[in-house]
Amino acid sequence: MPRSEAAPPASPADAEAVPAEKTYPGSPRVIARGDHDISRRQIDPNALKVLYRLSKAGFFACLVGGGIRDLLLGEEPKDFDIATDAEPDEVRALFRNCRLIGRRFRLAHVVFGRDVIEVATFRASHAVDDEDEDGVVHDDGRILRDNVFGTIEDDAFRRDFTINALYYDIDGFVLLDYTGAMDDLAARRLRLIGDPATRYREDPVRLLRAVRFAAKLGFDIDAKTAAPMAELGSLLCDIPPSRLFDEVLKLFQTGHAVTSLEHLRRHNLLQYLFPAADAALKAGDEPFTRLLRCALENTDRRIAVGKPVTPAFIYAVFLWPALLREASALVDEGESTVMAFQRGASRAVDAQQDHTSLPKRFAGPMREIWILQPKLELYHGRRARRLLEHPRLRAAWDFLCLRRDAGEDVQHACDWWQQEMDRAETGTRSAEATSKGGSGRSRRGGRRRRGGRNRT
Repeated sequence: MPRSEAAPPASPADAEAVPAEKTYPGSPRVIARGDHDISRRQIDPNALKVLYRLSKAGFFACLVGGGIRDLLLGEEPKDFDIATDAEPDEVRALFRNCRLIGRRFRLAHVVFGRDVIEVATFRASHAVDDEDEDGVVHDDGRILRDNVFGTIEDDAFRRDFTINALYYDIDGFVLLDYTGAMDDLAARRLRLIGDPATRYREDPVRLLRAVRFAAKLGFDIDAKTAAPMAELGSLLCDIPPSRLFDEVLKLFQTGHAVTSLEHLRRHNLLQYLFPAADAALKAGDEPFTRLLRCALENTDRRIAVGKPVTPAFIYAVFLWPALLREASALVDEGESTVMAFQRGASRAVDAQQDHTSLPKRFAGPMREIWILQPKLELYHGRRARRLLEHPRLRAAWDFLCLRRDAGEDVQHACDWWQQEMDRAETGTRSAEATSKGGSGRSRRGGRRRRGGRNRT
C-alpha cells in the first residue's frame, strides 16, 4: 500500500467529465452535477485527498452530512465528513496520519495539522436482541454500541435527520438522496428518518439536536418529528452530564442562543438542562426573564462580530435563580449577604452537576462573578477600590450592567464602578509612561555593603 499522500484531485479540465452510468445500492435519487451547485472548489482539499486515496485503493467513499447540507444552503461548512465501505482498520492502513477513536461509534480521524477529516464506515441497523458485540442496544432502546457495518443505503437510514443524509460521490460529482432530503431542504423542514419515538429512544440527545438544527438553520420541525419531544424529554436524564454540557455550548454559544431557548421552552426541554431557570420562567419571574433574554441577545451579538464568549457567563445567568434562592435562605438563617452569596454559589453549582456538568475552569470564574455582585453594590471608598485589582472585576461589572439592562435598580453602582475603572486605567497608563520616560535620577546598581566602603 503506498505511504505517500493521497493522489491529487483531477485537473479542472476534466472536472465535468462524468463516467459511465453508475449503480448504487437501493434506489437513491441521483442529482447530476448540472442540477446542484456544489463544486470541488468549495471542498476542503484535505477531504479531497482522503476521498481520492480511498477510491484509488478500491473503496467507495462519499462526503456526507452537515458539510453537504451547508453547501446546498449557501453556508460555509464547519467541517467535511466522509462515509465509506472501508472499515476503520482498513482506513488506518491507508493513512499513516490516521488514528482510530471511539468505542460506542468507532471512527477514523485523518489528521492534517489542525485539520481533522472524520471517516466513518457505513453503518447498518441491528436488532435489539442481536448478540453481536459490535451492536449493543439497551432495554430502553438506547444504542450503546453502533459498529454494525453495512451499505450506503443502510447508512442513510441510520442517520438522524434527512438533511444530514445526503452523499456527494466524487466519482461523477453527483448527490445521492435516499431519504427525501432535497425536498426537505427546499421546504426548510427538519424531519427525522424513521419513527421519531424510536429514534429519540435510540439516542435522546437527538431531542436537543432537533432544537439546535431548527434554531441554527431557521427550519420548522416536522409535525411528526416534534410530536413526541415533550413526552420523551425525561430520556435526557439518562445522558451523562458531560455530554449535555457539550450540547449546552452548541445551543447557546454558536450564534443562535435566543432561538434555541424558544425551541427548548416550546418542547418543554429546558427543565432537563437548567431546572431552576425553567421553574423561574414558568413562574413568570419577569426580572429573570428579561435578564436571560438580554444575556442571550448579547451573546448572539458578540458571536456575530467575532468576539469571544465564555460558558462561565452563560452559566452565571442560567443559574442565577438557583443562587438567589440559596442565598436568600442563608440570609434568613442570619448570614451576611456576601457570605450568603459565597455559600449559595457552592450549593447552586453542586446541584447543577446532576443535570449538566460544569468544568472547574468555568465554575471558578462563574462563582467569582456571582460573589462580586453584592460587593459591587455595597462596597464604597477604600474598601471598594481594593477590588480594582480583582481579575474578575470587569466580567462581574458586565454582569451587573446586564442586571441593570434587565430592569434592576443598580444604575448608580454601574456608573460608580465605570468611573473607578476608567480612573484606575488612566492612572496605570500614566505610571507606565513615567516609568518608560525615567525620573531623571541616576540610581547606582548593587547593594552597599554594611560598614561602608572602608570596611576592613
